[in-house]
Amino acid sequence: MKPIGMLDIKSEFPRIEADVRRAIDDVLDSHCFIGGPQVGQLEGQLSEYLGCKHAVAVSSGTDAILLALMTCGVGPGDEVMTTPFTFFATAGCIHRTGARPVFVDIDPETFNIDSKLVEAAVTEKTKAIVPVHLFGQCAEMDSIQEVAGRHGLAVIEDAAQAIGARYRGGAAGTLGLAGCFSFYPTKNLGGFGEGGLISSDDDGFAVKCRQMRNHGQTSLYHHQFIGGNFRLDTMKAAILLVKSRLFEEFNERRRHNASVYGNGLANLPHVRLPVVPEYNHMVYHQYSILCERRDQLKQALTEASIGSGIYYPVPLHLQPCFSHLNYKKGDLPVSEDVANRILSLPVHPMLTDDDLMRVIDGVRSFYDGSSAE
Repeated sequence: MKPIGMLDIKSEFPRIEADVRRAIDDVLDSHCFIGGPQVGQLEGQLSEYLGCKHAVAVSSGTDAILLALMTCGVGPGDEVMTTPFTFFATAGCIHRTGARPVFVDIDPETFNIDSKLVEAAVTEKTKAIVPVHLFGQCAEMDSIQEVAGRHGLAVIEDAAQAIGARYRGGAAGTLGLAGCFSFYPTKNLGGFGEGGLISSDDDGFAVKCRQMRNHGQTSLYHHQFIGGNFRLDTMKAAILLVKSRLFEEFNERRRHNASVYGNGLANLPHVRLPVVPEYNHMVYHQYSILCERRDQLKQALTEASIGSGIYYPVPLHLQPCFSHLNYKKGDLPVSEDVANRILSLPVHPMLTDDDLMRVIDGVRSFYDGSSAE
């Protein structure tokens, strides 16, 4: 029986192989490997797509978050609020600036930071809020922005999983001061290696970002700031320009797959499907269910040659590297409960409808022995 993987990047390649190889040859012929015209073309294309004034291509999604925080002046003595239920880079970047991550529990339905708890976490040391648009669904940005505005806080969106997502009509990454995207190969728009982007409508912020990504250089060998090497290579930009042609099609396929799951797994005891408010346009970087006997279900799917994933098994406030923050088990109960029950099913764009029915049958048969047929 054909395995159904959580990912299938290899199957995407034949559709773009000829164009990718041409793009690679163009860069090789130009010998312009850093700062070539393809970088600016990618920035212009994504700025137009997102509907923002500025797009700054950078070396990774992690570096996008770090650079955005550095550009805001976040540093030692500051606090930056975020969610404990996310990929490590979100909080890791806060720590790397010298600031203290402050974790706020998540909404039990969307798994994003609970906007109702944000106000209570603000202190005189709070400098910024980093909401994460987890699994391709935007956080409740209106209320987060309202709190931030009253307290003079920067809002940096971690949109690494959410390119193409929308909140009340606005694109993820354009709802705060800046948005941070990842082009890691497994992302909805994935490249051939690491890559990222910062979006913003703030002219001054964008200018400083561009300087900071090149060691704070304001002109050749003159440095007003201490930045870093956060540049995106020309080759990676050229390949992303090719891959972006399929991006919207692939996002719509992910949404189709999610719809099939929603119909096939509806009303199944012991399983809760993703909750998406009507004003959110979700792009399903992951399709994550809450389920009882999660580990046993995962094993049953594995035995049926069906991939699945746990994102994320340990909330960040309980990670050993953050023990100095003095959080303990029970402090953020929703995050801890979700981490124990969440399971992500394959949702990538190369799945066939037959693949989806096999996944549905695998889940249903584990719980009630029924079939999706």
